[in-house]
Amino acid sequence: MTYLIEGRDGPWELVVGLEVHAQVISQSKLFSGASASYGGEPNTHVSLVDAGFPGMLPVINRECVAQAVRTGLGLKARVNLESRFDRKNYFYADLPTGYQISQFTHPIIGEGAVEIELADGSTRVIGITRLHLEQDAGKSMHDQDPARSFIDLNRAGVALMEIVSEPDIRSPEEAGAYLRKLRMILRYLGTCDGNMEEGSMRADVNVSVRKAGEPFRTRCEIKNVNSIRYVMQAIEVEAVRQVEIWENGGSVDQETRLFDPARSETRSLRSKEDAHDYRYFPDPDLLPLVIEEAWVQGLAAHLPELPDAKRQRFQDEYGIPRYDAGVLVAEQATADFYETVARGRDPRLAANWVIGDFFAALNRTGRTIQDSPISADALGGMLDLITDGTINGKIAKDVFEEMLETGESAADIVERKGLRQVTDTGAIDAAVQAVLDKNPDKLAEYRGGKDKLFGFFVGQVMKAMAGKGNPALVNEALKKVL
Repeated sequence: MTYLIEGRDGPWELVVGLEVHAQVISQSKLFSGASASYGGEPNTHVSLVDAGFPGMLPVINRECVAQAVRTGLGLKARVNLESRFDRKNYFYADLPTGYQISQFTHPIIGEGAVEIELADGSTRVIGITRLHLEQDAGKSMHDQDPARSFIDLNRAGVALMEIVSEPDIRSPEEAGAYLRKLRMILRYLGTCDGNMEEGSMRADVNVSVRKAGEPFRTRCEIKNVNSIRYVMQAIEVEAVRQVEIWENGGSVDQETRLFDPARSETRSLRSKEDAHDYRYFPDPDLLPLVIEEAWVQGLAAHLPELPDAKRQRFQDEYGIPRYDAGVLVAEQATADFYETVARGRDPRLAANWVIGDFFAALNRTGRTIQDSPISADALGGMLDLITDGTINGKIAKDVFEEMLETGESAADIVERKGLRQVTDTGAIDAAVQAVLDKNPDKLAEYRGGKDKLFGFFVGQVMKAMAGKGNPALVNEALKKVL
């Protein structure tokens, strides 16, 4: 469904492109040996290169290049065997060299594509324009002292991948789906952790509006949005602002803006500089980056199974619905957990338990799969007890809660609490007869044609047997007598 902004003069179409800055997972920075790990005391992960000391020369980090190539391959993008680093000149207090080493005209990765799926089940392909490598800047801290600002250079020089989309996004929902899918791919590849709260993935959002069939109008860039929810909100707010300007006879200025989620508004930061204002020129300290096709193919050969391929395999191999497969592959850890549970067992039963009770328990207790007291093997062991008839589904839910609380195995809990389901047909027949004797009026109603009372009898027998009766045998015994 097309997303339209209703204006006074009729509907307007939304046009969005995203520039995602993804911090590369690597031990050291892009051009120095300083640690690239998050945190640490201010200015403790800094080399003389990062601090911009005279005479210090950058040296390219091979692993950062490999991570960019892996990402390009994961995005089905063209890998450029020759690329170049440029200096992007501008002044910020947290940029000690007075320039950022980036890639402008010759990026390492060219055109690619990301397929997204929307809530109604439809899919769209969002084009990738380019991916280039660049340094991050440091951090200015204005809340440490009432009269002074401080600079932390721990982040300065950390490798970033800037992933630029085509202006193919047409709704806030599509923007959210694109970011979630991109983050999923990066995490599967192990090239970025996608942690937007820590700033290791953030987005610059380019927004414009137009009437149907028109060429693109002037866009505004909303800078450094650090959550998917805020990206979606910022798009809506900025689109409405631009429609109001155009409909009131004004024109939108190309500029950089900031999104204020507390006030639900965007505010002007600065007019958008043309690229030439940065005075890009090839970095004289770095030779062109030349990589070999054989090296690229070697990286491609060791890529992990990516989300789309894994979801299709789950559907084909395990026979689970597309929606369930999509939920299970959303995170690599979840997919691995499910496969361990499902191995050698009923895959649909495994999917139902993982997506249902297990996920609900994690949400309720604020845990993750990594710190869950119930391992995949332990959950699989419980499913084995259901399959071999040791316990039924109702007892399994009680056993599961006990496992969650104590960390014990299902088998130990069943033995300790005497929870084995009753499969003795003599005991079941006796319980059935006792329930019928106790409810002669209901029995008469049932035999008078009120078939729905069968469920009542099943419930009463199970209650009389403390939930331990084998449901199939209880049903069979009741049908025989009734």
